[in-house]
Amino acid sequence: MKKFLKRALVVLLVVMVGIQFVPTNRDNPPVASEITASGPVKAVLERCCYDCHSNETSWPWYSHVAPFSWLIEDHVEVGRKQLNFSTWGSLTRKQQKKMMEEILEEAGEGEMPPWDYTLLHGDAAPTEGDVNVLRKWVEGG
Repeated sequence: MKKFLKRALVVLLVVMVGIQFVPTNRDNPPVASEITASGPVKAVLERCCYDCHSNETSWPWYSHVAPFSWLIEDHVEVGRKQLNFSTWGSLTRKQQKKMMEEILEEAGEGEMPPWDYTLLHGDAAPTEGDVNVLRKWVEGG
C-alpha cells in the first residue's frame, strides 16, 4: 500500500507540474470606450464587476496557477462576452438601458458577482447601499 501511495503522489506531482505549461489567455485588450456614469456608480461597477466585465481585469497571482488559471480565464472570457464595460460605447442607447436594468437585477438578487469570486474578493459583493446607487442610476436613465 505504501508503494502505491508513493507512486500515486509522484504521478500527481508530475501532473500538477505538467498542467502549469498549458497556456492561458490573460490579456487585457485596450479600452475602446469607457462607461459614462457618476463617480459613485463607477466605483461600485469597478469594485463589483470590472474584473470579469471589462478589459481592465486584475490578474492575481493565483490566476497564473493551473487549474485555477483555467477557471479564472473562463470567468473573464464569459463575462466579457456577456457585458464589457470597456466597449460600452458600442452599444445602442436601448442596449445600454437593458444592460443597466440587468446589472441592477443581478446585483440586487445577489447573483453577481458569483459566489466563488466573492470567496476571495469579499469586498466585491454589492452592499444594500451599492444596490441603491445602481437603482438611482438605472432610474435616472
